[in-house]
Order: sequence, then C-alpha cells, then structure tokens
Amino acid sequence: MFDWINLETVAVALAVAYLVLAMKESILCWYCAFFSTAIYVWIFGDVSLYMESALNIYYMAMAVYGYYQWQRGGITQEGVAICRWSAIQHAQIVSLIVLASFVSGYFLSVSTDAKLPYLDSFTSWASVVTTLMVARKVLENWIYWMVINSVSIFLFIDRELYQTAAMLTLYLALSVIGYFAWRKTYLKQNPDSSAASPV
Repeated sequence: MFDWINLETVAVALAVAYLVLAMKESILCWYCAFFSTAIYVWIFGDVSLYMESALNIYYMAMAVYGYYQWQRGGITQEGVAICRWSAIQHAQIVSLIVLASFVSGYFLSVSTDAKLPYLDSFTSWASVVTTLMVARKVLENWIYWMVINSVSIFLFIDRELYQTAAMLTLYLALSVIGYFAWRKTYLKQNPDSSAASPV
C-alpha cells in the first residue's frame, strides 16, 4: 500500500475547510471540495474502496455544479436559497439509496476484491444524493450527513485511514452545528414555517 499519509493530510484539511465554509454558505467551499475530492480519488482507489473512489469523481463534478447553483441558480438566477423536502420525497430517496446499495454491494462482493462492499456502497450512494441536496441547499442534507458520517468512520478505520476517520468524527459534530445554523437561516427566510416545523 502506498504511503498516502501526507497527501491524506492535505485532503483532510481541504475537506474540513469545505464543510466549515458550507456551514457559512460561502461559495468558496466548492473550491475546497474540488481539490480535496481530486486527491481522494487516488487515495481510495489505492486502498480498494472503489465505490468511494468513484464517488469522489462525482464529487468533483458536483463541486462545479454546486458552485453554479449557489452563484447563478434559483428562480432569480442569483443563487439558491435554503429549502426543505417533503416526507414523501425523503421516503423515495431513502428507498432508492437502500436498493442501489444492495445492488452495487452484491456486484462488488462477487466481482472485485472490494472491502466491506455493502457499507462502501451505502455511504457512496447516500453521499451521491446528499451532495446534490447540499448543492440545492436542502436543509435536511445535514441529517443525512450525520448518518453517512457515522457509518464512514467505521469504514475508514477498517481501511486504516485514521486521519480521514478523525475528519469524519469532526464532520459528524459539524453536521449537527450545520443543521441548526441552516435551520436558523431558513426560519428567518420563512417565518410562517416555524409552527409547522418540529425539527
């Protein structure tokens, strides 16, 4: 296994910067996301987490998409505002994630030397959807990240990517903070929604 420790440090630093900037709704977060994920494409491929490696190629594309959405998206083309999805939308998305995870997990388990293929698939497919939610500023993206980060911590410890596991532990805490920060902004922008919003 190639010694990625120094390169991993750079990727972790950029990834943490991405999340902190995203919490603040700073468009600069997408620059950090692009370069961090470019590094992780190589790192995850080297440790046989193929879904994670492929996921980071997707992240690179989503960094470009997210930048555009935050800069030029929305009805007024002045950037998207924080929004919420309905319970039905979430149920559909969760069902899709579970199905895709079983299909790709099975394929990886019988066709490759992938480690923890079902967990790898779950975190990958869930992250695909959740990254899109971030790009469109869907409030509940933070709740999804709480689940994904919790599972990913175990996954990365198993693969001896300890810096990345530590980063995900920090991500887990920041996801909670991010949720309440975005929720506060959302309620300011939509004061009539507070009575109907228990979380």
